[in-house]
Amino acid sequence: MPGYRIALLGVLTAGAVLAAPAPSNPLLAPWKGPYGGVPPFDRVKAEQFRPAFDAAMDASRREVAAIASAREPPTFENTIAALEDAGRDFTRVYEVYNAWSNVMNTPEFQEVEREMSPRLAAFWDEMPQDERLFQRVQAVHASPERAKWTPEQRRLVDHYHQTFVNEGAWLDTRGRKRMAELNQRLAALYTTFSQNVRGDEAEGIVLESEQDLAGLPEPLRRAAASEAEARGMKDRWVVANTRSAVADFLTFSDRRALREKVWRNYDGRGNRGGARDNHAIISEMLALRAEQARLLGYPTYAHRQLAPTMLKTPERAMALLEEMWTPAVARVREEVADMQALALRSGQREKIEPWDYRYYAEKVRKAKYDFDESEVKPYLQLDALREGMFWLAGELFGFSFASARGVPVYHPDVSVFEVKDRASGRHVGLLFFDPYARQGKYNGGQTDPFRIQERFRGTATPIVSNALPFVKPAPGTPALLGWRDAQTLFHEFGHALHELNSNVAYPSLAGGRVVPDYAEFPGKLFERWVSSPEVLARFARHHVTGKPMPAALLAKIEKAAAFNQGFYTVDFLTSALVEMKLHLAAAPPKDPGAFEQATLKQLGAPEAVGMRFRMSHFGHVFASNAYAAGYYRYLWADVLAADAYDAFSGKARAQVLQAANRLRRHVLSVGNTVDPFEGYRAFRGRDADAGALLRERSFPAAPATPAPANP
Repeated sequence: MPGYRIALLGVLTAGAVLAAPAPSNPLLAPWKGPYGGVPPFDRVKAEQFRPAFDAAMDASRREVAAIASAREPPTFENTIAALEDAGRDFTRVYEVYNAWSNVMNTPEFQEVEREMSPRLAAFWDEMPQDERLFQRVQAVHASPERAKWTPEQRRLVDHYHQTFVNEGAWLDTRGRKRMAELNQRLAALYTTFSQNVRGDEAEGIVLESEQDLAGLPEPLRRAAASEAEARGMKDRWVVANTRSAVADFLTFSDRRALREKVWRNYDGRGNRGGARDNHAIISEMLALRAEQARLLGYPTYAHRQLAPTMLKTPERAMALLEEMWTPAVARVREEVADMQALALRSGQREKIEPWDYRYYAEKVRKAKYDFDESEVKPYLQLDALREGMFWLAGELFGFSFASARGVPVYHPDVSVFEVKDRASGRHVGLLFFDPYARQGKYNGGQTDPFRIQERFRGTATPIVSNALPFVKPAPGTPALLGWRDAQTLFHEFGHALHELNSNVAYPSLAGGRVVPDYAEFPGKLFERWVSSPEVLARFARHHVTGKPMPAALLAKIEKAAAFNQGFYTVDFLTSALVEMKLHLAAAPPKDPGAFEQATLKQLGAPEAVGMRFRMSHFGHVFASNAYAAGYYRYLWADVLAADAYDAFSGKARAQVLQAANRLRRHVLSVGNTVDPFEGYRAFRGRDADAGALLRERSFPAAPATPAPANP
């Protein structure tokens, strides 16, 4: 998904009116209904997006042209505030379009998306290409009136000025033209990349007989049968090519050959040759990104991407990744040795491969801690855990959640909740909850705001969506989550809470619109509450008996908390390091697949782990520029989150509430109105302790050393 682009992706208000409305197209009408208006998801069709964008972009152009051609000297109000207010009609169309792209990506919509992606990129370039407009922004940025503005207004002016500069407004006419051409071509490539991956994800693995189900718990068998039936295959079973379904199968299946087949189907997305192979697309992207960086005066694309972040430079990001690499690989060597010994005793003489890791990790955990995931999963019922995260938001921030009435949805699986302040009854916002994987939906956790909070032109309350990739259970059975899925649930809810707690004036600075490597912090923090005794004791209840998780099992979970952290850290780091090195390369490689393998060999990456994301399906990095040279952010967010969680874990209720108030006041409510380092210090009383994450994972706190050889 494209990143936020200046003010044209700002918040929309219920009262925004198009200059020439077309009532027959629901995308062009102001949002109606309760809660300040809601998206017309029930009335949208793919063919309506093209004419809606035509009208909305024309309306935005008129608004921006009026600002750029104004005769009055530029001021905060007639330039910056006016830009902040422009493009609301476009935003209304775009937010629904973006939702369709992520969760309803049908063949009909894909045709629209292929056409609109380069057109949207050209549209977004129009503002920084406008010399008159940039001169006005520059004049306001240098204004002697600056001292009279509020801190938030100063931050907003800096945001606009930096955005214009980063988009090439300083360039000469030829440079700006080339930058626009590059953006349009990249937008088309992003769409093709994403659609190729979705095409490969539609191809599940069919299981033909009962013998193919060996080792699978009954809920997984029923879910696989339900998936097959949905595809028109009765009396068979299908392992969908989605993260949750694949992870479950690799963890429990006794059929090693089938584990390999399922793993290769998932690992090979975008990497199978033919029309959907993504390597040539990646190679072209890298060359175009490198050219963009040179145009803007940066040595590499990574330097361009990290300039507006907390860490500022790719060298600092690489140092962070490399410091974690050595202890993580050392832990993997220990984990693999334990698994190999167990495999030998079980009759498997072959070395541990990526399709074996989860399977034997569970057996080792059972042997070491008398605990495995099959023991926990019956207690991790999706509906109960959802109520647990709602309870947590109530405890920390005083929120209540109740089913919202009269809100249209884009798919029957989606439910909508109204969020209120418990003490006052004040409406806070809406949460769309979309839990299950399906064809045409992004294969991962994702949080998107449909409406951004603001107090600028009246009050607008947030509307936010949590879209998740969980396996849909068979009819009449509950959805049971694995431990990592439960963490994903809480992680995405952390992002939603960032939007729901927002309390700023200007939408461009609201909610999660913070510097890129600060945005993952709330998600990483809230995923840690899954393992808290408070949540597990109340909401981890057996899906059949309804009984709470036994104290003995809670103790096992706590004791085994650091188990398998080598695997989870290394499979993240391989993806993060390879993609950063791709964007740091002086000459972008023509064969990204060969570069990937050479880098893994150079790193001494453990072959048994594999990669969380091969480059050929790495949507974070190549389905848009949102995380390009930026996957390290999850590790940086983990550093902040591990330190922040220490302010809550094991503390008395009064201390927890004090910490929650500071978190809300200095982090979650302020958006990008304050420097993130200042906000974190105000919350924690100091900078983050990077050692907290090493202690949490039971890694030794030692300087980075050369990576050991493959285990």
